[in-house]
Amino acid sequence: MKIPVLDKGFVELVDVMGNDLSAVRAARVSFNMELKDEEKDRRLVEYLMRHGHESPFEHIVFTFHVKAPIFVARQWFRHRIASYNELSGRYSKLSYEFYIPPLQRFGQSKIDPEKAIEKISHTVNESYRTYIELLEAGVPREVARIVLPLNLYTRFYWTVNARSLMNFLNLRADSHAQWEIQQYAVAIAKIFREKCPWTYEAFIKHAYKGDLLREV
Repeated sequence: MKIPVLDKGFVELVDVMGNDLSAVRAARVSFNMELKDEEKDRRLVEYLMRHGHESPFEHIVFTFHVKAPIFVARQWFRHRIASYNELSGRYSKLSYEFYIPPLQRFGQSKIDPEKAIEKISHTVNESYRTYIELLEAGVPREVARIVLPLNLYTRFYWTVNARSLMNFLNLRADSHAQWEIQQYAVAIAKIFREKCPWTYEAFIKHAYKGDLLREV
């Protein structure tokens, strides 16, 4: 599954280990029991979520490939119970790919939104031109990259268990989060719902603290 996000980004599911039944098996081992029928197993998922018994959901693990602006990635990496590997500007020449906000992101600012976009685009062009000139002059990539702005796109792999993923959704799939990372959180939620429908439904019903996903 690959979902486009913002103007040039995406969220792609690379791998998943487990599903709703993984949480059920992990919970039932406490009582030396195995899976039962679908109705009872689904009720158990809801019971676990309703009563805050979240450790069984750590046995469901996702790996995502994400392309996002650097400022979004830095917010994302605050979620520490996960594994990350990011594109390196020390070892790779960085591509000309920058996030340009849509007009509505400028709200009630005193500058005309189109003029603001023009200024952002000009700054991006100048910084990338300087970056290329520095590289061509033999400046190391790790030094040349320092002129690039935070709206440069980066890519990273994110491996996370379902418990930590739900914490991410609580904080980022919410109107109090920055709009750009909200868009990524909604995309993550769509994949989560597709792969673990019982867990997702129970999460929204009993544990979700945000507001955006109640409308999705």
